[in-house]
Amino acid sequence: MHSNAVLTIDLDAIAANWKLLCNTHKGQVAAVAKADGYGLGAVPVCTRLLREGCTHFFVAQLGEAVALAPHLPGANVYALGGVLPGDAAVFTEHNITPVLNTMDDISCWSEHAHTLGRSLPALLHVDTGMSRLGLPPRDVGLLVDNSAYLHGINLQYVITHLACADDPDHPMNAAQRTRFADACARLKAPMRSFANSSGIFLGTPFASDLARPGAALYGINPTPAKPNPMRPVVTLESRVLQVRDIAAGTPVGYNATWTAKRASRIATIGVGYADGYPRCLSNQSAASFNGRMVPLVGRVSMDLLTFDVTDAPDVVPGTMLELMGPTITPDMLAEQADTNGYEILTTLGHRFTRRYIGA
Repeated sequence: MHSNAVLTIDLDAIAANWKLLCNTHKGQVAAVAKADGYGLGAVPVCTRLLREGCTHFFVAQLGEAVALAPHLPGANVYALGGVLPGDAAVFTEHNITPVLNTMDDISCWSEHAHTLGRSLPALLHVDTGMSRLGLPPRDVGLLVDNSAYLHGINLQYVITHLACADDPDHPMNAAQRTRFADACARLKAPMRSFANSSGIFLGTPFASDLARPGAALYGINPTPAKPNPMRPVVTLESRVLQVRDIAAGTPVGYNATWTAKRASRIATIGVGYADGYPRCLSNQSAASFNGRMVPLVGRVSMDLLTFDVTDAPDVVPGTMLELMGPTITPDMLAEQADTNGYEILTTLGHRFTRRYIGA
């Protein structure tokens, strides 16, 4: 081991999560692997899912798709970010399918098809309420009124993205479902792609030809108000570098934000906010040792964390503490940090020794 911490990624669990999502959706299920597989490694994650039978993979940016595509022979790799000027040839060179979000994307892709003298595959994104990427209703109307805009484009799926699927009772869900159904009918969509991770658990009305889960694959709870149906995927453990005894009244860490109320033992480990451990968890979170929680005390530093192990006398230099895993889940850390599990995973640093189970 060449670092102070080990990040273990359970590819068997990711595969099991994908299969659960397939069984829940009752249809084809893609894998969203943007941001380097939500910080866990897009190549090992996607190559394992390809072995399991997944044939559709989504990333955000063209560069991500170019890096991933060679590892997924025969699969469909999609870039969600559209076609920027000058990039069309890169898509066809690497056999990557773009998601078209604007009329400019459509024009660029149609012109590239004309240049090549052949039809080119694409997905069409319609905005049904997120107000980010995707065609607004006015532009959908343009396509309905004039099919020439799509000349040379082999439209495979029409897609949209749910804004509030993690809140089953939110009225946006029904509104987006209605808008999407209307847009697909007007566009005579060949196939549809609708549900994200949480959307899969909204039931049959949100099913489509292809679901696009991301976070649920990586163990994040897609049903926040209920127990997590997904298997945990990530464990982050770090070695104790030093244990010191301090007297009552002794401060710990920058700005002396924590002071010992009793004689205490303080364990220091070599992880910090440079590794993606949020600074806002200072004096709030904990680590786990043999199932026992040891509180984080003092400020989170760039490279160091300090824990009160007074009640865990077996903790000594070299002991491994769990910072994230079955006991302290990414969702738990996210709640403490006032963020979401997505951010916790995608900001994990690159100084950890990474270990893959089931590669």
